[in-house]
Amino acid sequence: MSAKDLIRKFFLDNIGVVVSSDQIRAASGNTAEWGRRVRELRGEERWPILTHNDSAALKPGEYLLKEAPPEKKDVAFSRSISTKLRAAVLDRNGFTCQMCGLTPGDLDPATGRKVRLHIGHIVDKSRGGQDVLTNLRALCSTCNEGAKNVTGEKPAAIWLLSQIRRAGMDEQRAVYDWLRTKFDG
Repeated sequence: MSAKDLIRKFFLDNIGVVVSSDQIRAASGNTAEWGRRVRELRGEERWPILTHNDSAALKPGEYLLKEAPPEKKDVAFSRSISTKLRAAVLDRNGFTCQMCGLTPGDLDPATGRKVRLHIGHIVDKSRGGQDVLTNLRALCSTCNEGAKNVTGEKPAAIWLLSQIRRAGMDEQRAVYDWLRTKFDG
């Protein structure tokens, strides 16, 4: 039985019960891809799985399948992004998460684990997005899990500059130091 099938069964056995990410991971056979499989159920198969982004009653890391999912429809999305395209995305994005700025090897403050980068769609495939360089970006596991078909385009340079200008001197210095290490480096 695949990890996705195991997660399907787990949610069906727990309709109306708040479950944790640890429980889902365990139910999946402890696969590192459990978050992706939950996103596939939510996005592609339209399962009404709620997270803290959908319900104030849920905490981060909690999930709730409120009711039985719709009848399964045949959904066929290719999950293969070529090695060449993946490398081009990572290189263009400087091997940096485009949402939080973490890089591989950094400790993720949300999980305490080393950052692992994924390739994520800006416009999700379930919404017509394609596997093209302009629609792909590097995301860490935490941001990729949280993105789930709701994130938009990258912020414009003018908006980023306005945020830096609003920040205090210490924060501006931290941005400057980070940019120097990134580009002088």
